[in-house]
Amino acid sequence: MSDQLTAVFAALADPTRRAILQRLTDGDASVAELAEPFAMSQPAVSKHLKVLENAGLISRSRVATARFSHLEAEPLKEATDYMEKYRRFWNSTFTKLDAALAAYLETDNSTDAKESTDD
Repeated sequence: MSDQLTAVFAALADPTRRAILQRLTDGDASVAELAEPFAMSQPAVSKHLKVLENAGLISRSRVATARFSHLEAEPLKEATDYMEKYRRFWNSTFTKLDAALAAYLETDNSTDAKESTDD
């Protein structure tokens, strides 16, 4: 796993940072705008932003005295590609489970039908 991918997963591990990324899907935002829904100070939000920036998930720019954050989605693609292997694994596992359950139910139903005709 690449160092950036490790940083992306570490950044995504925190629900506050995930919420910040979700907010940035609506467009760039200042620290004050990003801090608004949270019961934390702007410096605390800035620490979260630094983690996201170090992971490459956001870029930051300055306009006058305000700092704006911008979503950088490319690192999420690498994380998605990594997780895709496991989605295929789970889908295959569920397909096998569905087949086993269907076979069990078919056997169980034929046993029930046989027992009811024996009565």
